[in-house]
Amino acid sequence: MIVAAGIIILLLLLVFGMPVAFALGVAGMVGLWLKGGLDMVLGILRATPLSTTSSYELITVPMFMLMAEFIIVSRIAEELFDSAKVWLGRTPAGLAIATALAGAGFGAISGSSTAAAATLSGTSIPAMIRHNYNPRLASGVVAISGTLAMLIPPSIAIVLYGLIAQLSISKLLIAGIIPGLLVTLVIALTVLVLAAINPSHAPAVSSYSLREKVASLRIVGPMVALIMLVTGCIYLGIATPTEAASLGAFGAMVIAAMRRRLTWNSFCNALFSASRTTCMIVLIIICAQVFGYYFTLTGFTQELVSYVGNLDVSRWFIFLLIVLLYLVLGCFLDQVAILFLTVPVVLPVVTALGFDPIWFGIIIIITAEVGLVTPPVGLNVYVVSAYSKIPVKDIFIGVTPHVIAHMLVILLLAMFPALVMWLPSTIVQ
Repeated sequence: MIVAAGIIILLLLLVFGMPVAFALGVAGMVGLWLKGGLDMVLGILRATPLSTTSSYELITVPMFMLMAEFIIVSRIAEELFDSAKVWLGRTPAGLAIATALAGAGFGAISGSSTAAAATLSGTSIPAMIRHNYNPRLASGVVAISGTLAMLIPPSIAIVLYGLIAQLSISKLLIAGIIPGLLVTLVIALTVLVLAAINPSHAPAVSSYSLREKVASLRIVGPMVALIMLVTGCIYLGIATPTEAASLGAFGAMVIAAMRRRLTWNSFCNALFSASRTTCMIVLIIICAQVFGYYFTLTGFTQELVSYVGNLDVSRWFIFLLIVLLYLVLGCFLDQVAILFLTVPVVLPVVTALGFDPIWFGIIIIITAEVGLVTPPVGLNVYVVSAYSKIPVKDIFIGVTPHVIAHMLVILLLAMFPALVMWLPSTIVQ
């Protein structure tokens, strides 16, 4: 009864528009009060903020956010599309494929999906529209390509999952590389199929000389250096994720300065933006921990694990239900909120069924990608619409083939877990 009361209060607060952090905190406090009275509530409120935010690994979040802000200042991500366009423009759907590659490149140097979607909207959509691309196809590939920043390291979502699940963040970040490349390939193949069905929707554009192609690679050099500085250091065991994130933020700042884009105002704006986002995430973490204490003290998680373990059904059927749950939640809630709401409850069930938590983490990050482009919330879709002025309805239609393709990727990773687990198994400790 107490568990039901807390969940109902949480859902009602979310429905009436209360911010996720406060909804979690209020529901958790009410549940704790029903369970143990005011003294229990006050005791947990006194201890939770410090115990939750004193984690050393949490420093990774503001450093990756700052890295993303400096990358935006440098505008190198905008030029990634131009470089990819030079190499792929002559092929059918070349500009759309270049957008997917630019999205992957942006994801490899920034963990912000909304920033990726905004950047690609301002560069690739105008180029595709000028070359007579179908607006739905163009906006759809931009919206889905922006989500790659959630999966390809450095990824804020993966770091948060690691903090909640108390897993190796190094292994989780490295585990996202092959699935990230696979998703990029699937996006490219999807636009090729769409172009084959209707060639007029994604025509080839002008070709470039070899000299122009080689010259375009100068944009790629700083990006590769930054990737090696962050992901390479983590993989080789040279630096922890926290240290690598700090190096990445410094490296991104140096790149912005070398490109003469770093001014005092842009520097302060980057610090302010990274701090504001970090404060939002930390507040969600603290309030989710309060809600988590409420679940723990009621014994709900243990009872759920026991109940699921006694069900006479295949563990894959339960896994399918969990994936469907995440897809439904992604239609209504922010991805950070979904992680903090569900992982403490779902992960014990998943591990009790014999699934690897690192593999499961990558699966739910991909389902969270889908949530960024599915109605009615679909944050990336609204970002693309705001920058491109293309109607939201058209973007949702344009992204639908990519959502179907993502479902196939999830199926593939479920059938072949080694695609996720092999690379982290080779990491240098």
